[in-house]
Amino acid sequence: MLVISYLRVSTARQGASGLGLEAQRAAVAAHIASGGHTLVAEYVEVESGRKADRPQLAAALAACRLHRSTLVIAKLDRLARNVAFIANLMDGGVEFTACDMPHANRLTLHLLAAIAEHEREMISQRTKAALQAAKARGKRLGNPKGAAGLLAYAGDATRLSALKRGERASRRADAVAHVIRDIQASGVEGARAIAVALNDRGIPAPSGGKWHGEQVRRTLARFI
Repeated sequence: MLVISYLRVSTARQGASGLGLEAQRAAVAAHIASGGHTLVAEYVEVESGRKADRPQLAAALAACRLHRSTLVIAKLDRLARNVAFIANLMDGGVEFTACDMPHANRLTLHLLAAIAEHEREMISQRTKAALQAAKARGKRLGNPKGAAGLLAYAGDATRLSALKRGERASRRADAVAHVIRDIQASGVEGARAIAVALNDRGIPAPSGGKWHGEQVRRTLARFI
């Protein structure tokens, strides 16, 4: 079975340090090895589980559809702590597996997602209560240095973002390379003609829309 792995951490500091990512990567690797599967690509997201709009997850799902592969995650709550999001994903035409529950059925996934969402809400309530109690005791909240206190991490976050964008573009180029080669082997030449052929095959462009000649030229430049 072909698989696409999706790893997620909540903060840029976790992404830069690798905190949490290595454990997820190890769980995915063990699952792949135990089933004799083949890893096609890995996508890493630095984003809160509250948000449903995640570019790396969208790219991973597009790659799953492109390769007709299965999305693999280390734990269900790494995907999203939101029942509606899980339900929409399950109806989106892409199979996915959580390494901590590899044999779970659709009902099990719904129940686990509901539990994870409840835990997220409870954590949020406890955090707010603790902050209010600290404020009532006269404790000053927030970073005393203000915006200047964030500058130490701004450079790392910027570099990480640029690195991830480059990796995402390279993975996307690799994923679509064999399709473009098939199109060229059929006698189609020129970036615009290849873009038309990709659109006819239903292959999503890097932006998620239709292919254009310039996008094809950039993709060709990455894998030639």
